[in-house]
Amino acid sequence: MAYEILDHEADAGVRGIGGTLDEAFAEAARGMFSLMADLAQVQERGEVTIDIRADTLEGLLVAWLGELLRERDVRGMLFSRFEVRIGQDEGGWWLEGRAWGELIAPRHRLGVEVKAATYAGLRVERRGEAYIAQCVVDL
Repeated sequence: MAYEILDHEADAGVRGIGGTLDEAFAEAARGMFSLMADLAQVQERGEVTIDIRADTLEGLLVAWLGELLRERDVRGMLFSRFEVRIGQDEGGWWLEGRAWGELIAPRHRLGVEVKAATYAGLRVERRGEAYIAQCVVDL
Protein backbone atom coordinates (compact mmCIF):
# COMPACT_ATOMS: atom_id res chain seq x y z
CA MET A 1 0.00 0.00 0.00
CA ALA A 2 1.14 3.53 -0.69
CA TYR A 3 0.02 7.06 -1.11
CA GLU A 4 1.17 9.94 -3.31
CA ILE A 5 0.86 13.69 -2.99
CA LEU A 6 -0.07 15.21 -6.34
CA ASP A 7 0.89 18.70 -7.51
CA HIS A 8 -1.97 21.14 -7.77
CA GLU A 9 -2.01 24.89 -8.42
CA ALA A 10 -3.30 26.16 -5.08
CA ASP A 11 -4.21 23.03 -3.14
CA ALA A 12 -2.89 19.46 -3.01
CA GLY A 13 -3.99 16.17 -4.47
CA VAL A 14 -3.85 12.90 -2.57
CA ARG A 15 -3.85 9.48 -4.18
CA GLY A 16 -4.22 6.26 -2.25
CA ILE A 17 -2.95 3.10 -3.94
CA GLY A 18 -3.80 -0.39 -2.78
CA GLY A 19 -4.43 -3.95 -3.80
CA THR A 20 -8.09 -3.46 -2.77
CA LEU A 21 -10.51 -0.55 -2.59
CA ASP A 22 -10.25 -0.75 1.19
CA GLU A 23 -6.48 -0.29 1.06
CA ALA A 24 -6.70 2.55 -1.48
CA PHE A 25 -9.16 4.49 0.73
CA ALA A 26 -6.98 3.91 3.82
CA GLU A 27 -3.92 5.15 1.94
CA ALA A 28 -5.76 8.24 0.68
CA ALA A 29 -6.46 9.08 4.33
CA ARG A 30 -2.80 8.54 5.22
CA GLY A 31 -1.79 10.79 2.36
CA MET A 32 -4.14 13.53 3.53
CA PHE A 33 -2.88 13.37 7.12
CA SER A 34 0.74 13.30 5.92
CA LEU A 35 0.15 16.84 4.65
CA MET A 36 -0.81 17.90 8.18
CA ALA A 37 1.90 16.19 10.22
CA ASP A 38 4.84 13.81 10.24
CA LEU A 39 2.92 10.53 10.64
CA ALA A 40 5.92 8.83 12.27
CA GLN A 41 5.39 11.19 15.24
CA VAL A 42 1.68 10.37 15.65
CA GLN A 43 1.12 7.55 18.13
CA GLU A 44 -1.91 5.25 18.24
CA ARG A 45 -3.34 6.32 21.60
CA GLY A 46 -6.98 6.62 20.60
CA GLU A 47 -9.40 5.25 18.05
CA VAL A 48 -12.44 6.59 16.24
CA THR A 49 -14.95 4.72 14.12
CA ILE A 50 -16.70 6.10 11.06
CA ASP A 51 -19.74 4.64 9.32
CA ILE A 52 -20.90 6.43 6.18
CA ARG A 53 -22.92 5.85 3.04
CA ALA A 54 -22.89 7.39 -0.44
CA ASP A 55 -24.47 6.83 -3.84
CA THR A 56 -21.10 6.48 -5.61
CA LEU A 57 -17.59 5.32 -4.74
CA GLU A 58 -16.30 8.80 -5.53
CA GLY A 59 -18.80 10.35 -3.13
CA LEU A 60 -17.81 7.77 -0.54
CA LEU A 61 -14.16 8.84 -0.77
CA VAL A 62 -15.02 12.52 -0.26
CA ALA A 63 -17.32 11.63 2.65
CA TRP A 64 -14.64 9.41 4.26
CA LEU A 65 -11.96 12.08 4.11
CA GLY A 66 -14.44 14.73 5.22
CA GLU A 67 -15.49 12.71 8.26
CA LEU A 68 -11.84 12.24 9.23
CA LEU A 69 -11.33 16.01 9.04
CA ARG A 70 -14.43 16.51 11.18
CA GLU A 71 -13.05 14.08 13.77
CA ARG A 72 -9.74 15.96 13.71
CA ASP A 73 -11.52 19.23 14.40
CA VAL A 74 -13.98 17.94 17.02
CA ARG A 75 -11.49 15.80 18.95
CA GLY A 76 -8.30 17.77 18.28
CA MET A 77 -6.61 14.61 17.00
CA LEU A 78 -4.19 13.60 14.29
CA PHE A 79 -4.49 10.11 12.81
CA SER A 80 -1.73 7.89 11.41
CA ARG A 81 -3.31 4.47 10.80
CA PHE A 82 -6.55 3.63 9.05
CA GLU A 83 -8.62 0.52 8.36
CA VAL A 84 -11.51 0.53 5.92
CA ARG A 85 -14.17 -1.93 4.87
CA ILE A 86 -16.24 -0.98 1.82
CA GLY A 87 -19.33 -2.67 0.46
CA GLN A 88 -22.38 -2.13 -1.68
CA ASP A 89 -26.03 -2.97 -1.10
CA GLU A 90 -29.42 -1.87 -2.42
CA GLY A 91 -28.96 1.51 -0.68
CA GLY A 92 -25.64 2.30 -2.36
CA TRP A 93 -22.06 2.16 -1.10
CA TRP A 94 -21.13 1.93 2.56
CA LEU A 95 -17.87 2.31 4.47
CA GLU A 96 -16.94 1.16 7.95
CA GLY A 97 -13.69 2.76 8.96
CA ARG A 98 -11.38 3.06 11.93
CA ALA A 99 -8.64 5.58 12.53
CA TRP A 100 -5.98 5.57 15.23
CA GLY A 101 -4.08 8.57 16.47
CA GLU A 102 -3.64 10.99 19.33
CA LEU A 103 -4.34 14.50 20.49
CA ILE A 104 -2.42 17.21 18.67
CA ALA A 105 0.59 18.10 20.81
CA PRO A 106 3.44 20.63 20.60
CA ARG A 107 5.87 17.81 19.70
CA HIS A 108 4.09 17.13 16.41
CA ARG A 109 5.73 18.67 13.37
CA LEU A 110 2.66 20.25 11.85
CA GLY A 111 2.41 20.87 8.12
CA VAL A 112 -0.42 22.54 6.27
CA GLU A 113 -4.02 22.68 7.43
CA VAL A 114 -6.36 20.66 5.24
CA LYS A 115 -9.79 22.31 5.23
CA ALA A 116 -11.81 19.89 3.10
CA ALA A 117 -11.78 17.04 0.60
CA THR A 118 -13.19 18.22 -2.75
CA TYR A 119 -14.69 16.74 -5.89
CA ALA A 120 -11.84 18.21 -7.97
CA GLY A 121 -9.62 15.56 -9.52
CA LEU A 122 -11.86 12.93 -7.96
CA ARG A 123 -11.27 9.40 -9.20
CA VAL A 124 -11.75 5.90 -7.82
CA GLU A 125 -10.76 3.17 -10.23
CA ARG A 126 -8.85 -0.01 -10.83
CA ARG A 127 -5.55 0.28 -12.69
CA GLY A 128 -4.14 -3.11 -13.55
CA GLU A 129 -3.69 -4.98 -10.29
CA ALA A 130 -4.11 -1.90 -8.11
CA TYR A 131 -6.91 0.43 -7.07
CA ILE A 132 -6.52 4.17 -6.78
CA ALA A 133 -8.59 6.63 -4.79
CA GLN A 134 -7.73 10.27 -5.33
CA CYS A 135 -9.01 13.81 -4.95
CA VAL A 136 -7.82 17.35 -4.37
CA VAL A 137 -7.91 18.63 -0.81
CA ASP A 138 -8.48 22.29 0.00
CA LEU A 139 -5.60 23.82 1.97
